[in-house]
Amino acid sequence: MLTLIIGTNRPSSNTRKVAMHIAEMYETLGFPLRILDLAELPPEIFDPSCYTKKPSSFQPFSEAILEAKGLIIVTPEYNGSMSGVLKYFIDMLKFPESFANRPVCFVGLSASRWGALQPVEQLQQIFGYRNAYIFPDRVFLPNINSLLDASGHVVDPELLGRLNKQARGFMKFVEKLG
Repeated sequence: MLTLIIGTNRPSSNTRKVAMHIAEMYETLGFPLRILDLAELPPEIFDPSCYTKKPSSFQPFSEAILEAKGLIIVTPEYNGSMSGVLKYFIDMLKFPESFANRPVCFVGLSASRWGALQPVEQLQQIFGYRNAYIFPDRVFLPNINSLLDASGHVVDPELLGRLNKQARGFMKFVEKLG
């Protein structure tokens, strides 16, 4: 099973809306996903003592990564970077086994015209350092506020095509590496 990470804990975020739309796309293609919503992280994980001992409430998050055949990261752009909670989440996961030899792909979105290019490139560096297999087809969703309908679905046909192409390609990538 693939795991999709919603890269923010902001309530009612566009990232969550896009992630849910992507999940629908994968399910339509016959590839069910497990969704990790960082808004559901247990509050105790933010205690500094968690760097040495993780609370048992974090175990389901860790297991969702360790059991995943591949990861889909949907990240917003906050101040030219990924959200702080996404970076913290990555830091809390077991090293090196959480990402080593695990396929990963990225979707970035932002209110700017660059569509989270910088956060995705930063994440590629982190996941490369952690020896993940990085799928090369990234998707960037610029000016996100003009791309979503009332239900949070991407409406731009070109971008929908890119997301669909990425999903199909990533599924093949995961199967080849599996």
